[in-house]
Amino acid sequence: MTAPLPESFYRRNTVEVARSLLGMRLVRMLGGLRLSGLITEAEAYRGEEDLACHARAGRTPRNAVMYGPPGRAYVYFTYGMHWMLNCVTEEEGFPAAVLLRAVWVDEGREVVAARRPKALPEHWTDGPAKLCQAFQIDRRLNGAALTGPLDGLWIEAGPGFPDEQVSIGARVGLGGTPEPWLSMPWRFKVKRPPLS
Repeated sequence: MTAPLPESFYRRNTVEVARSLLGMRLVRMLGGLRLSGLITEAEAYRGEEDLACHARAGRTPRNAVMYGPPGRAYVYFTYGMHWMLNCVTEEEGFPAAVLLRAVWVDEGREVVAARRPKALPEHWTDGPAKLCQAFQIDRRLNGAALTGPLDGLWIEAGPGFPDEQVSIGARVGLGGTPEPWLSMPWRFKVKRPPLS
């Protein structure tokens, strides 16, 4: 167990933070049990000019957390059925966040197996909605501080992944987002997840 990443980790360019988050450890405390997983996929969303970002239309009640201090959880509901977990980045007042798209579970596997009973282990948390379901992340954690254990959700330092193990490409699921935002190379993914 290591200390949570400090606020200064998140108070940087969002694209840099997205890459740096690969190999860090997402931790969730549930009923006294510790769940954790190495982050294996992340996407950057940066500012009101980014037409794929929730802040593209300015500040709203839904995206207000993005404008707050870095190192907070921005949790939102999408498609009427799925929760998504993001890490707020950059300076307070500038809306930016990293969407956590996947983790590789390394602690609390029996709890995650019970929460994702129809999925094989390699598919427990290989998507942002699956991750939130497995780790029981929902609206109650919107605005939670990821920099300490108080809210039961935080990110610790992990082993990281070298560049040769990481692919960089366009973000996914953006629908009709116009260029250049549709093709921005702001998605970082570990080519092969760690062994279980």
